[in-house]
Amino acid sequence: MTTRNSEASPCALQGLRVLEIASPLTAYCGKMFADTGADVVLVEPPGGSRLRREPPFVAGVPGNEASLAFAYYNTSKRGVTLDLDQEDGRALFRKLAAEVDLLLEAEKPGVMSRRGLGYDDLAELNPRLVMTSITPFGQTGTYSQYEGEDLIGLAMGGLLYLGGYPDAAPTRVYGEQAFSGAAMYGAVAAMLALTDAELTGEGQHVDVSMQECMVMAMETAVQFYDLEGTVRKRYAGEQRFAGTGVFECRDGYVYMMAGGIGANKFWSYSVRWLLDEKVPGVERLLGEQWNEIDYLLTDEAKRIFAEVFGPWAKGKSKAELYHEGQRRHIPLAPINTPADILQSGQLAHREFFVGVAHPLLGEPMLMPGAPYKLSRTPWRIGRAAPRLGQHNDEVYRGVGLTPGELERLAAAGVI
Repeated sequence: MTTRNSEASPCALQGLRVLEIASPLTAYCGKMFADTGADVVLVEPPGGSRLRREPPFVAGVPGNEASLAFAYYNTSKRGVTLDLDQEDGRALFRKLAAEVDLLLEAEKPGVMSRRGLGYDDLAELNPRLVMTSITPFGQTGTYSQYEGEDLIGLAMGGLLYLGGYPDAAPTRVYGEQAFSGAAMYGAVAAMLALTDAELTGEGQHVDVSMQECMVMAMETAVQFYDLEGTVRKRYAGEQRFAGTGVFECRDGYVYMMAGGIGANKFWSYSVRWLLDEKVPGVERLLGEQWNEIDYLLTDEAKRIFAEVFGPWAKGKSKAELYHEGQRRHIPLAPINTPADILQSGQLAHREFFVGVAHPLLGEPMLMPGAPYKLSRTPWRIGRAAPRLGQHNDEVYRGVGLTPGELERLAAAGVI
């Protein structure tokens, strides 16, 4: 299979026009569209969006252009400023919305309608418009008017309960995972609606609930309770079954799945490994009881495995354990640190990290690329995140505003 020159090839969503009202809930969704070729115009209030004030900052100094989070989540987008709480701002927004295929927004349900910018209002101007609303609890229901941050999404969706150590309070996973999860589901749902609009000529309103996205992330935890009355527990730092869990090694930790449901064959592979290595005490792992799931769940089995495997593993590096485990077809993997990720030969081979220009840095800033590769319509970052109001003239002149009108709107604080 041949791959076209990525700079010369069109991106997958080239020609798609997107309007995004800046929000932590829409940021990654808009980035996914922008980095795959859509023309995404980010609409911020004149003072800048909340994400511009999110740390960490370049050199640790806050500023409108200094947020690394803003720089990452808004690559490939154009940016304008606009006050949607002024009538002139709303009138200008209608001009923009009349010409796009997709609108991304995360205002509290009812806010856009009160502004005269709800889906029904905008669909009269643009019947093909898809409007995707990503909110904490969706557009309907008793919680729809409640506030919701990332932590609230994790907690109310149930995923927070499964994170952390069994003898401590639930622990939040690093990063804005609830926001990102909602944004990804929003992107998928928006693409479905855009496909339908292309076929039928009619757009629709897409309603995404962050809470529901996090419920989806719980995998089978809900079914365990529904079918068995069993509440899944947190297992961080412990073996879920004997031989399945996190184990310390010479330069960090590995995760291993030697025993448990669906891992019967791995137990024999793991014991054979320890026998070949002449690990002291390995004979304690022999016997028919080790083939029984109920025994592997016992504290006795977990203690014995830890006493045999633990001291031996501490003398091995993550790489040694990983590669030998792979050779023996045992599910074992290093728990990588950020430094390990940056030094990964596999990620380097696939050119996963990309350099992106930043107005406050003299050299490109390294950031994650896409976790997929398209052979014919490649993913690529088209431009750095926009400076505040960078594309006001370009975008607003594109919908017919004159230089005089732009000056008047700027003086009035509309843009």
